[in-house]
Amino acid sequence: MEGLPNEALVQVAAYFQALAEPTRLQILNLLRGQERNVGELATLCGCSGANVSRHLTLLAHNGFVVREMRGNSAYYRIADPAIYSLCDLVCGNIAKQETQAAQRRAAFVFSATAPQTAPQTAPETAPRSGREPSAPRARTASRRNG
Repeated sequence: MEGLPNEALVQVAAYFQALAEPTRLQILNLLRGQERNVGELATLCGCSGANVSRHLTLLAHNGFVVREMRGNSAYYRIADPAIYSLCDLVCGNIAKQETQAAQRRAAFVFSATAPQTAPQTAPETAPRSGREPSAPRARTASRRNG
């Protein structure tokens, strides 16, 4: 993205924004194996047909899917399978981060269950008089009258 003008960055942001919704990712995943119509996708997603159509319109607008009419049904398929490379890259990165986080958490669990030993400290020496040391006394000057 280095050196891209602001207009291009806006387009890149819109591209990623289209992927920033779980239902749209689910639709893309369902289209990975085969093309499907809105009714099939709605049933598989557990959403209404209108909701799936809205998501598909946005995905088509951003070039992720292609629509083909067959009679009264619209069928959708992936426009560019390279989207799956991007998704796989992101999923792999998330899995790596989760593994690292789990390892960090496991280190805390291990240290919490490990036997605790008291730190070794030098024994304190008792005062020679047998009583606790006291704070130094303030010296006062006496005045002589005379």
